[in-house]
Amino acid sequence: MELDQLDRDIIAALVDDARQTYAEIGHQVGLSASAVKRRVDRLRGAGAITGFSARVAPRALGWTTEAYVELFCQGKTKPSDIALAVSKFPEVVAAATITGEADALLHIRATDVRHVERVIERIAAMTFVVRTKSAIVLSRLVDTPPGAAVPPPVPGAPDPRNESPTAP
Repeated sequence: MELDQLDRDIIAALVDDARQTYAEIGHQVGLSASAVKRRVDRLRGAGAITGFSARVAPRALGWTTEAYVELFCQGKTKPSDIALAVSKFPEVVAAATITGEADALLHIRATDVRHVERVIERIAAMTFVVRTKSAIVLSRLVDTPPGAAVPPPVPGAPDPRNESPTAP
């Protein structure tokens, strides 16, 4: 689905505060409440908006330490096998296959460094893991929620609020 600038602005407003009314969002983006609702319904139907949720500070839940762990796997371990194995750890909050030497990168949240260490030990003991390489996060410098910084549309694409194309 292609998003125009209004869609992007509506998504950014929802990411900022999904409890806003359609009228409040409409005021921000220059549309009526009903036009915003139609667009949100269309974005939900197309799968661009997958749901609404609360953002909770990990610290409030006791997750005060985080780490990134590179997994180096033996042979041609399938990404689906990695995903299945690491999804069993509640501390693994994200996992991705990556370029470079490692096969996957895990984002771990835990209560303290010892907890991170225990999780890494359990992950390293999985049969397909050859080794791990980890980095503990000292402080977050940028932590933008997904969708808050919605990339602009392709230069030259028409902006529905103007009759002329948007400037690059």
